Amino acid sequence: MPQDLSPLWISLKTSLLATFITFFLGIGAAYWMLGYRGKGKSVIEGIFVAPLILPPTVVGFLLLLFFGKNGPVGKLMEPFDVTIVFTWYGAAIAATVVSFPLMYKTALGAFQQIDANLLRVARTLGAKESTIFWRISLPLAFPGIVAATTLAFARALGEFGATLMLAGNIPGQTQTIPMAIYFAVEAGAMNEAWFWAIAIMVISLSGIIVANLWQEFQHKSKPQEKSETGELENQSLSSPIKYSTSGLFLDIEKRLASFHLQIAFNTDDEPLGLLGGSGAGKSMILRCIAGIETPTKGRILLNDRVLFDSEKGINIPSRDRHIGFLFQNYALFPHMTVAQNIGFGLPKGLSNGNIRLEVEKQLSAMRLQGLGDRYPHQLSGGQQQRVALARALASQPEALLLDEPFSALDTHLRSQLEQQMTETLADYSGVTLFVTHNMEEAYRLCPNLLVLEQGKEAHHGSKYEIFQHPASMSVAQITGCKNFSHAVALSPQKVEAIDWGCTLKVTETIPNKLSHIGIRAHQITFSNNPNQENTFPCWIARISETPHRMTLFLKLHSPANHAHDYHLQAEVYKEKWVTIKDQSFPWYVHLNPLQLMLME
Repeated sequence: MPQDLSPLWISLKTSLLATFITFFLGIGAAYWMLGYRGKGKSVIEGIFVAPLILPPTVVGFLLLLFFGKNGPVGKLMEPFDVTIVFTWYGAAIAATVVSFPLMYKTALGAFQQIDANLLRVARTLGAKESTIFWRISLPLAFPGIVAATTLAFARALGEFGATLMLAGNIPGQTQTIPMAIYFAVEAGAMNEAWFWAIAIMVISLSGIIVANLWQEFQHKSKPQEKSETGELENQSLSSPIKYSTSGLFLDIEKRLASFHLQIAFNTDDEPLGLLGGSGAGKSMILRCIAGIETPTKGRILLNDRVLFDSEKGINIPSRDRHIGFLFQNYALFPHMTVAQNIGFGLPKGLSNGNIRLEVEKQLSAMRLQGLGDRYPHQLSGGQQQRVALARALASQPEALLLDEPFSALDTHLRSQLEQQMTETLADYSGVTLFVTHNMEEAYRLCPNLLVLEQGKEAHHGSKYEIFQHPASMSVAQITGCKNFSHAVALSPQKVEAIDWGCTLKVTETIPNKLSHIGIRAHQITFSNNPNQENTFPCWIARISETPHRMTLFLKLHSPANHAHDYHLQAEVYKEKWVTIKDQSFPWYVHLNPLQLMLME
């Protein structure tokens, strides 16, 4: 054991000071770069990580030029008779510079792993950016920041080249453990070199092991996720929040490289369902209303309040729009309890007592009594959805945006929660937009529908109008129709279905630009009267079975040659199938004139 232990104390104080500095600089730089969208981002990134890839002697040389007597900092400090070169402060600066990239990159990775929807939903709940950082981003990134701090400390402790260039090797002043090892080996003092090598390994590995053990303890201390169960009581689910609203008006365009949203509509306090395929623009509309995305141009008004106006340069931040947003994955804050999640959305300025009362009221309304102290991962999917809805309603929004809220749930739970949502929306007097792929879901929950296709309105009206008289073949397809044929008008009440090879009587007024005729699968019936109007002989090409229904693929006029040789799909309940399945062919299919759809 060497008599002089000064390298140990010098290494500890320089590395601890360097870690303290890089902790704040690294986190600040990482969080800033996370949201930076300006020019030169790659150049700034390169500067930040340069000390990680440059040889330490090069880094030390550049620091010497910068802090030396003739350098910019050296000249500034000369009147004060202060020098950095060949002092332990110089060793600390060298350690700070070389350890900064590890702190920065690891902290940036920790911030990037946070679900962006958590930050978006916090903004829609009225949180300022500083609040989001301290209450959402920093706590969620904390395990990664602990790892970053440990790595930065280990790197600072082991710094050699840059320190030697800037601070030199002055025993008792700037000689750190790495330099003590180097010069001990150079002098042939192998026992002393072994001592310092073991010392630095013990210190570095101890820090890393302690950080790993802490993270394992944090992981194991979390209770196991609750299974997807939980009986729902038969009490009413409702929100006490009431609004006198004048509705939502939207007329916007959003241009992207591969997508162009161009939509205009207005709606009042009746839920409006946005229906369409993937990529139709449904979620983009919600994000523009909430302020998460900025339209290329247009206007958005909510209750006569301008949220966005491209001509006047108005773009109200998400936190000031008073919008409740229920994301597809619910976006509950995982580090907060149920009560804290709900309380996050409460209006600012409430006393602690009023916050507790309001949270309890929301828990009771959403049938979540007794779950206030649990964390999101301890809840079933249905409970998580109700917490997210309670949080959104607690913020007293003027509009509620629901982005496929049932998509992550199983069939049984989806049905239960859909009924609860119906009750909630009936009691909520604000504007509601409901996005879904599921036509039956949209039909049950929303009196009015807006069907979207490739970013544009395909049909907007009552659900009855859209399902009975779709504006186009694409709208009919989106709403579940499976049977189409090219069509030409023969007379005011006669249409030739070209693909089906038959002439049909119709009652609907024939459009001027008739292109297709269609009928829904469940509206096809079978008749015992071959002479009935719109009745044709048919044979089965194949069948498809579901738990409750049979889908029959029917060939008209002649037997099918193969399984894909068919004209129509008919759906019948299994009870009906049992009564007809043994009848001899041909069967006779009836296409009711009242249920035939004519489309341009």
